[in-house]
Formats: sequence, C-alpha cells, structure tokens
Amino acid sequence: MSPRRLVVDLMSSTAHMRLPEWAMARLRAAAPVGWEVVIVDAISTSVGSGTNRPSATALEAARTAEAYFGFGVVPEMLVASPALRWAHSVSAGITGSLTTEFRASGVVFTNSAGVYAEGMADTVLAGVLHFVRGLDFAVRQQVAATWNQRPFISPETVLRELNECRVLVIGAGGIGSAVARRFSALGCTCVGIRRRPERGVPEGFARVTGIAMMETELVTADVLVLAAPLTAESNGLLNDARLALLPRGAIVVNVARGGLIVDEALLDAIGGGQVRGAVLDVFQTEPLPSAHAFWQHPSVLITPHVSGVSPHRSWGRALDLFEDNWRRWASGEPLRNVVDLDAGY
Repeated sequence: MSPRRLVVDLMSSTAHMRLPEWAMARLRAAAPVGWEVVIVDAISTSVGSGTNRPSATALEAARTAEAYFGFGVVPEMLVASPALRWAHSVSAGITGSLTTEFRASGVVFTNSAGVYAEGMADTVLAGVLHFVRGLDFAVRQQVAATWNQRPFISPETVLRELNECRVLVIGAGGIGSAVARRFSALGCTCVGIRRRPERGVPEGFARVTGIAMMETELVTADVLVLAAPLTAESNGLLNDARLALLPRGAIVVNVARGGLIVDEALLDAIGGGQVRGAVLDVFQTEPLPSAHAFWQHPSVLITPHVSGVSPHRSWGRALDLFEDNWRRWASGEPLRNVVDLDAGY
C-alpha cells in the first residue's frame, strides 16, 4: 500500500517566511505512521493571502499528495493534485485561495489564524504609544538635532496617558483578542466588534458587539484597531463617513489587510485633524509604491507587512497547530481552524 503523502511547500520568496531547517526536521519527525513527507526545496512566490506562483517542483510533488502545507492554494495546484483532500495555509489570510475552483474542489481548508497574534499585538501597542506619547515629534526632532519642548506641551498638542483611551477592535478573533489583553492590562477599556458576537467575549474585552453597532461604537473610539479578515463585505470598511464618526484626534491602526481602509479617506481625515496618527502595516498594493502619500506623511507610521514577525516563536506556533491538525486528519478527528468558505475566513 502506498504511503499517504504530505507536500510541504514553504520555501517562500520572502526570506522571513521561509521554512527554517530545524522546522523541516521537526516535520519529518512528526509524520504519523503510514505517511511520507516531501519538502519542496524550490522557491515559491508567496505574498499576502497565498502562493501565486508555485514552482514546477511543487506541482510535480503534489501529483499524488493527500495533504498540502503551503501559502494557500491556487487553481494550478488543484489541477496538479487530483488526490488532494486537505490543505493547510501557513498564512492567516486566505482570500487569494478562495477561487471558484477551490470552492468546487471539496478540499478541506485550514489556516493559521492566531499564530501571529502575539507579535502583531505587540506592534499595535508600540504604534499606538508612538502617537499617544508624541514619539513622532521626538523622531523628527532627533533627525534634525533639534531640542524643542513645544510640540509636547502646547495646548493644541494632545499627549495622553494610555489608560485614558477607549480602544475599539474590529475583529475579535486571535489577533483582536491579543490586542485587547494588552490594552486592558494597561488600563484601557476595550470593546470588540465581531461578525458573530454570540461566540462570546474573549479575555481583555469589556464587551463585544455585532457589525450593526459599528457606527455607534466609532463615536467614542480613541483608538481604532483593524484586525478583521478582508472579505467582500469588509472591503473599504473604513471610509470617509466612518472616519468622520471618530473623536477628533483618534488613532487608527491596521494590521489586517490594506483593503479594509480607503486610503484617500484616511489621508483626508489625518489632514483635517480628525485622526491624530495612523499605524499601518498592510496596504492595498504591496510593496507600497514609493510615490504613495503615506510615505512622506509625518502622522503615518509604516511597517512593511512585518507586524507579526517573530521568527522562532511564530514558526513554533505554526508547527504546533499544523502537527496537531495532521494528527487529527490522520486519525479522522475534527480539525482546528477550518475555513468557512462562505464567510471567507
């Protein structure tokens, strides 16, 4: 009887997302009885929510694969792997994989939602403090070798203590919950918005409500954190009308997907003083074009889609999740993190 085959296609074109050697050894050692592991050593182009150009080596290896561990699944991979039954994405975002072909394939799809939450939440906290405590002024003055206390103490400057802030987190899953735990521990009141509030109130949130209450909650949100998946419903979520509801001087953070924000609306809100600062890790086009207004804006803090980077810890959590699911799949148990193809996450 032929062994059941797992193809691991994680030699990313992005260096920090490339499977390390210690992880390869760990995967081989974790194989359930009756399984063979094929680790593809060819580079696959992988960006955002899934691989968009799998290598010829990966396609050939997948021809008899029952399971696939990669950066999402494109139609080309489905055609190459007629025996495929389960795919797991090391990415949390999976929008690029939800094609017509995938929906028709019957392949069970799981993702890595929650794996990168701790690093992302640290980045959110750091970015908010950057603006709450005026570190944007400090950075500019240091570059110019200028000693000037006025930006920190003038009446028009709103320096705050973090515990004064009310934090609204859109998306109360793994990332949003990690954000809420940090801010609530520092004295902030955190409110979450989630598609299914009946799932309960995760630790760190004072309460959680549904999407229908978003406009009401925005009115008192000193800090707005976007931690929701990008779907047809959430695309362009933060537009000019919703930004106008925020209290003047609010801080906006996006560590989810660039498509959640209308860029022009955010720039207008910052320019008019409605938004004090924006912490942005994700963008509609990546890499962010060099001519984009975000780059030169003094009230925008940019990180290049690295908010969740924590190489050893992230890979450790990713393998913990995958190996548990692999054991479950091999023994016929229910899987964790099964993607709802209709909801889009």
